[in-house]
Amino acid sequence: MPARLFGRLLDAKGLRLTSQREMILSQALAMEGHFEAEDLHDRLRKKSGRVSKASVYRTLPLLVEAGLLREVEFVDRHAHYERVRSKDPHEHLVCTGCGKVIEFRRPSVERALEEVARRHGFEKKSHKVEITGLCGDCQRGG
Repeated sequence: MPARLFGRLLDAKGLRLTSQREMILSQALAMEGHFEAEDLHDRLRKKSGRVSKASVYRTLPLLVEAGLLREVEFVDRHAHYERVRSKDPHEHLVCTGCGKVIEFRRPSVERALEEVARRHGFEKKSHKVEITGLCGDCQRGG
């Protein structure tokens, strides 16, 4: 299914689903949690050694556009990615001290966002909630 969805996006853009793009797709969807382009490239290089860094950097935005990955930018201002799981909405607590990212899920947050969108006649497609501050370790100076 993801390959078909990605293939349709590439077709619409006049691009081909090359073996490199297929490997990038496969490994990106296999990554756990948040990852950077460099993490994905390192994983691909260890597995096959045949995927260029440029291909990874060009393909990641296409995977985001296809709705398969979500791009999140944390305090370090580097793009991080995570797999989109439609049934798994979550938010982020981001420590500005050490960069730790804590995911949390609160149905009440989801309901509140839906209500705000509805009240304003807004058709919500997605959302991103990111709370920045200091984690417990950084507050204690550790």
